[in-house]
Amino acid sequence: MSASAIMESPVELHQNERLNVPTPAQQPVEFDLSIIIVSFNTRDLLRECLTAVQKEASALRTQVFVVDNASSDGSAEMVEREFPAVELIRSDVNLGFGRANNLALARARGRYFVLLNSDAFLAPGALGRSIRHMDANPDCALGGGLLVGRDGSWQPSARSFHSVTGDAIILTGLAAKFPHSRIFGSFDRTWADARISSPVDWVPGAFSILRPAALRQTGFFDPAFFLYYEEVDLCMRLKRAGYSVWYWPDIVITHIGGESSRQLKTMNFSSTAAQVVLWRMRSTLLYYRKHHGVRARLAFWMERTLYAASILRNSFSSNPERLARKQHFRTQRALLLQAWKDTDGGRTSPPRPW
Repeated sequence: MSASAIMESPVELHQNERLNVPTPAQQPVEFDLSIIIVSFNTRDLLRECLTAVQKEASALRTQVFVVDNASSDGSAEMVEREFPAVELIRSDVNLGFGRANNLALARARGRYFVLLNSDAFLAPGALGRSIRHMDANPDCALGGGLLVGRDGSWQPSARSFHSVTGDAIILTGLAAKFPHSRIFGSFDRTWADARISSPVDWVPGAFSILRPAALRQTGFFDPAFFLYYEEVDLCMRLKRAGYSVWYWPDIVITHIGGESSRQLKTMNFSSTAAQVVLWRMRSTLLYYRKHHGVRARLAFWMERTLYAASILRNSFSSNPERLARKQHFRTQRALLLQAWKDTDGGRTSPPRPW
């Protein structure tokens, strides 16, 4: 199956947040789980992911989708050749995270839906525990598990909703400096015991289990978001509809993305890293405008002011490291200004693919 390859027009955001969000029709339930994996040029990781899914799902009735976002590394061909039971959806363009998942969500026929990154691997018992938790918590629309790196290191697995103050704490480095503070460690909940289950605001999209009935009420992922904030927006809508979101630490997922993303934290931006930062900034503005209105401008000015202060702080030194920092924050500021222009202050999602 091919998705449309045409370039889309900009998406206008409205006060009614559901105007642009596709709402699913009720499908007959034929499986315990529908598992959806979105992939973009991750062939070898995707193979490992699907192998782990096969082992974990052997005792369950599962429907597995792979949505390939126009990969050029042979990912789709590998799935066809090595995993013939998988329902492969090919897109001619990179749809981003949310819209790619929406393609499979519209066809899913499981009692629950599982979203899994291609660089995320299920630990033994993860799917069975996910089902039991959802069965035991009928008001839960979406649940997540404990994300760990290859080395077993903890990754942020349950988070609080964004606020201008909270984002400022992260950007200034206070969150990293005082992780055990309930104030400074609020966003990633680094103050909390990761071994304890808890209702939370939202969980990262590397793994989640969703209740179809809740999605029929709120709609799928908002296509205005190409990358970043899709799951935050969805969890916000689910919670406003009266559902809960849960974090369960006995569901363990090894996630490579958390490890590889740390490699991007360098003062010398590559074009790829700059593009990813621009995507994050666009999505930030779209999210704030959609859910907080004029606070989108406040979020923009907060971030711009912090970059300006960092440029100024590093301007009176001949130290090469300080000069590199100055250039880094200049690049950040320029990207932020571009994001503001691209989205008309968070009012419009640019044509995709971004």
